[in-house]
Formats: sequence, C-alpha cells, structure tokens
Amino acid sequence: MDRSRKSDVDISSRRTSNPAQDKSGKRMNATRGDSFSAPVSPQANADTLDMLDFLNEMNDELEGALDVIGPNPHLRMALHLLNGHFTGKTITPTALIGASRVPYATATRRMSEMIEAGLIEKRARTRTGKSFSMHPSQKLLEEWLQLSGRLHRLADLRFGGAHRSRETQDYYFGGSYASAHSIPALSVLSEPLKLSGGLRVLVHGDPTFMVMESLKQQFEQVIGAQISQRAFSIDRLRVEALRNSERSVSRYDIIAVDLPWIGEFAEKGVLMPLDAVMDPERVDPADFHTAGWQAAHWGGRAYGVPAQTTPELLFYRRDMFAKAGLEPPTSTDELLHAARTLNEPRRRRYGIAWNAARGTALGHTVLMTFADFGQPVLDLPEIAGGYGTSHLARGEYRATIDTEAGLQAAEFLRELLDYSPPDILSMSWYERVRPYAAGTVAMAYGYTLLAPYFELDEMSPANGQTGYLPHPAGPGGRQIAPVGGYVLGIPANLAPERIPAAVEALSVFTSPSAQKLYVQNGSRTNPRYSVGADPDVRRTSPIFEAIDQMSWRDELQFWPRPPVPEINEIIRICGEEFHDMLRGLSSPRETLQKAQARADALMRPGRDP
Repeated sequence: MDRSRKSDVDISSRRTSNPAQDKSGKRMNATRGDSFSAPVSPQANADTLDMLDFLNEMNDELEGALDVIGPNPHLRMALHLLNGHFTGKTITPTALIGASRVPYATATRRMSEMIEAGLIEKRARTRTGKSFSMHPSQKLLEEWLQLSGRLHRLADLRFGGAHRSRETQDYYFGGSYASAHSIPALSVLSEPLKLSGGLRVLVHGDPTFMVMESLKQQFEQVIGAQISQRAFSIDRLRVEALRNSERSVSRYDIIAVDLPWIGEFAEKGVLMPLDAVMDPERVDPADFHTAGWQAAHWGGRAYGVPAQTTPELLFYRRDMFAKAGLEPPTSTDELLHAARTLNEPRRRRYGIAWNAARGTALGHTVLMTFADFGQPVLDLPEIAGGYGTSHLARGEYRATIDTEAGLQAAEFLRELLDYSPPDILSMSWYERVRPYAAGTVAMAYGYTLLAPYFELDEMSPANGQTGYLPHPAGPGGRQIAPVGGYVLGIPANLAPERIPAAVEALSVFTSPSAQKLYVQNGSRTNPRYSVGADPDVRRTSPIFEAIDQMSWRDELQFWPRPPVPEINEIIRICGEEFHDMLRGLSSPRETLQKAQARADALMRPGRDP
C-alpha cells in the first residue's frame, strides 16, 4: 500500500495524556493503526520520576522517624514543582505552599526566597496578571539534573554491590564528566505565547510526530498556549501545505516539510525564509548534522529548522548473520549473497524487505539505489564526499536516469526481488519494517524513525539483535546513508501578528531539550550532535552512536533526493516505470529510457510528463 492511500488524522482534539492505545497498552500509530510500543509519559522518563518519588518518600521517613526533624520547605516545594513540570501539571502558588508542609507564612517566605534565588519562574495565567502559575527555572532544572545524577551514582556505589554500572565504576575516570553534559529538561517560557485560538501545527503522521502529540500537554505548559496538531500521510501533507499556501491567510502557524520539497516550497512561496523572521544563529546551526541542515536550504537560505534527521539504513539481524557465518554487507554483491543465503521461502522466511510499492514508495528506492551505484538522479557536480547541490536554485540541472550506473541499479533491484517476500511489490514505508520486526525477513532498508517497531517491542525477534549499516555500495559508489526527515517551517502567508509567537514555538520544538525528550519517549530520529552525544540518549538505543559515526565519516548525504521543484514528479515517474519493470512488463533498458524521456519532458516548459 502506498503512503498516499493511508488515512489522515486530525489529532487536535485527542486526549494528550494517553495517546491511542490497543488493548495491550501499546501506543498505536495514528496514521495506520499499527501497534508499536513506546513510552507515553508526558515529560520525563521513569528514572526521573522514580528519583522524585524516592526523595519525597525519604523525607516522609525521616520526618516520621525523628521528631526533631521538621519539613524542609525549600526541598518539598522544589520536588513538587519539578514533579508538576515533568508530568505536565499546572502548579499554583497555593498548591506550592501546601506542598511545603510548613505554616502558610513560613512557606510564603521560603517561596519568595526561591523566586529571588532564581529557582522559580512566575508566569501570569490571566490578562490581569493577578493569577500566576509556578514553574522550575532553567537554573533549578540544571541543578536538579546534576543532583539526580549524583544521587544515582551514590546509591549505585553504596548499594549496587557487584552490579554497579560501568558508568559508576568509571566515575573517577571520566564517567561523571560525560554525565555532566546531559541536556537539561525543557523549561517554560517566561512569557506565555499570545495566540488567538492557540498554536496550530501541520505534521506528518509518523512515530516521531506522534510522540510530539503524546507530549502535547507538556509543550502547552512550556509555551503557555494550547496546541492543535493535524497529521497527514506524506502525499496528503504536501497537498495540504500547497493548498494552505493559496489561502489568503495560513491556517497553520508551523508546518512540517519533507526535505525533498524544500526547493518547490521555496520557489512557490509556501515557506518564509528563516532569516526573514529570526536570526538563524539562534537555533545553533553548527549543532545540526551537516546533511540535515544543508538540506533545509534553497538558494543559500534556510527555509526551516530540522525537526527530524532520519537516514535510511540497512537493518540486519546480527544473530541470523552469526549463525550463517555471514559478515555485515558493505557492497551490493555481499548484500545479494546474504539475502540469497538467508532466503528460505519454504519456512516463510525471506532475505530482505524494501520499498517496492508503485509510485512514491518505489520511486524513493530507485533514487537511493542510483546513489548506491554512485549515480545522482540529476547531473550534479562532484565535490569532496559526494555531489554538490548549492547551484540548483539557478535551474542548471537535468535528469540523469538512463546511464550505465542506472542500468546496474535497475538490474540489482530486479535481482533483489528474488529474495524478497511474495508481497514485496505492495510494500512501502511501514510494511517493509513490520515483517522485519516480526522476524520473517533477515534484512530491511528502513528509516531510523521506524526502529521503534522492533526496538520498543520486547516480543520482537529483532529486539536487541539488530545491527545498523549505511547502504551497501555498488561498483562506482561508496557507502552512504541517504538522509530523510522533516524541517519545521513558518508559512509565508501566516498573519503578521502570529509570526513572533510561531518563531518562539519553532525554537522550542527544535531545541536540544525537546529533541532529547522525543527520544526518551520513543523517537529514534535526531537532528543534533549534542542530543546524539547525550549519555541518557545513548542509553536508549545503539542507533544514535551508529548515526553519529556515519556523520563523522561523512556518510550522511542528502543529494540522492536533490530538493528541486520537480523532484516529487521525478520520484513518481521512477516509481511507476520501475514497478512495471519489476512486474516483468519492461526490460531494465526500456525502463530507463521511458523514465528518462518522461523526466526530460517534465523539465521542458509546456510539455507534459
């Protein structure tokens, strides 16, 4: 099934504290109804909340055991404030005073002391400014992060015995230094955003954006405004974004944009250039993976901030490879050998799954397979590490499909068909990963955002047994991991009075603290170096270390899907012509010739593809 046939979802009115679940408690993907396990806590992971509970209970024990020990109002109020922040609950001054367990006048003085010390942020709840909500300041959050880490290590050191973690064992040898660089939790904005009707966001219905939806209550607390989020399938998302650009005033404050659309959306005036509404340095461009940040540009200007950087990798079963005596494949020949060896149709086990559904899904596969053989789909100039795209806004390019490298790629795909599941020609984005998670295929090409299907499902045979590789390379190519993902941008037709608030919300959603939060709640995408290096993030999945290594080796590349205005149609053309080839209706050479002719016609004014 192609993604264009998936149902769309308006999730603006869904419950945010408990996203859609099946009867087993697993969170459901909003676009398809497919089950995948993911944490659904609104802010913190279990360790953070456990530590807060532990300190509260310890205080109860101490105060109850010894009459001379009275309540510590500073600590009691700090713990109550942090718990409310991490669980998305609004804390009023009255509630904070009540949590102190000391007389009202004493609690009021202690609360004032905490405000003066910069530990508490007061935020007006009404226009009159007479009612306030109380929030932990950035200072308190940072101090709590350091304290909780030290308490964990002390408890492990004193009571962990032989089971002490490597991190604790290495405390005096650099382990604590790494933990000290943990990214702090999100802090609230000092002033709530003023947006009539709340913040309106248009996104893609994938696991990462669904994690954002499950965190909606927390983000509403951070920005001080309600959030309405609509999620669409990828093809419908593009249609809705283009339709929205034709309206006199945008219905959305922020929209998610697939990386290949950047050129089209810039040329058609769908998005505002980032530098027209904010200083791009504010989002720390150097912290983003280079490929993800460059892919957000058109004509030298950024048109959004990366929200997801999700390379397509080769997932492979390490246990199956070890049993068969196979090495992880680095070349297309080695990949075919592994697929052939592990393909056992009689046992309903197959070598590999991939995007082969007609249209958009297979079109993406074709472009990425061209890249594996060293062939971009456009005549891009070679540069160090790959191919250049900075000139594309000048329109100086043509399609390069019918080439010898293209022929090798086509023949590779046709051979790959022999070691794939029988329904491969209808498999697309989620369908290719589901059989991998179920243990019926040994390898699968898949974006990192799909890893939760097996990483968060303890019943999956692939759980804990998956290795992550860049695409194996064909002759003339080198191993790369084609970068996908989304940026968040501001519609060009957004009402002027809403732009400042949209910029603030955009900065919050793409911040390191927010990105870390997505990961802790089930996402496996990350656009920032700092988040990938965070020790808490590293502990969630080996995928982040693998991606960082690929980035440093310059294997993350976005040129396989160059963001020209015609790219969506080029993808569709390839997805249709190559599907006919895989069905046996045309030869590889005929397929290349037809796709080349249609792409050439597309790029000539006045001609139909």
